[in-house]
Amino acid sequence: MVKDSELRHLRRCVELAGEALDAGDEPFGSVLVAADGTVRAEDRNRVAGGDHTRHPEYELARWSAARLTPEERAGATVYTSGEHCPMCAAAHAWVGLGRIVYVASAAQLTRWLAEWGVPEAPVRPLPVHEVAPGVTVEGPVPELVEQVRELHRRRFRS
Repeated sequence: MVKDSELRHLRRCVELAGEALDAGDEPFGSVLVAADGTVRAEDRNRVAGGDHTRHPEYELARWSAARLTPEERAGATVYTSGEHCPMCAAAHAWVGLGRIVYVASAAQLTRWLAEWGVPEAPVRPLPVHEVAPGVTVEGPVPELVEQVRELHRRRFRS
C-alpha cells in the first residue's frame, strides 16, 4: 500500500509528465528514491526526438547501474506516472532496482488510448509482474489517476 508520505514523489512524477507534454513529448515522469527517502534522480520522457527508448524508467535504471551499489539499487524505489513498459520493466529487473510504484497502469492507459482511437504501440503492454516477476509493484494510485489520464488526453486529443 502506498503511504501518504510517498504521494509527494508521485505528484512530482505527474509534474514531470506535464513537463514532458509541454516539451512536445509523451507525458511520463519518474523519480528514483533511495531507501532513506532521498531523491537520487528524476527524469521525464524524451522520445520526441525519434529514440523511443528514452523512457524515464529506462534512463533511471541506467543511471542507477552507473552510480549506485547493488545494495543501494535493491533498496531504492522508482515512482512513476505510468506502469513500466516491458523494456523498462526488464531494465529495472536487470539492474536490481527495488520496488516500483506507479500512478496509472498499462491496462488503464491501453483502455484510454483505445477510447481515443490511438493506434496500438509496436510493443505489447504487459504488466510489470509478467516481465519481471521478482519486482515488488504497487499501483495504480487512484488519487492521481485522473491527472495522468488528462495529460494523455491532452497529448492524443489535441
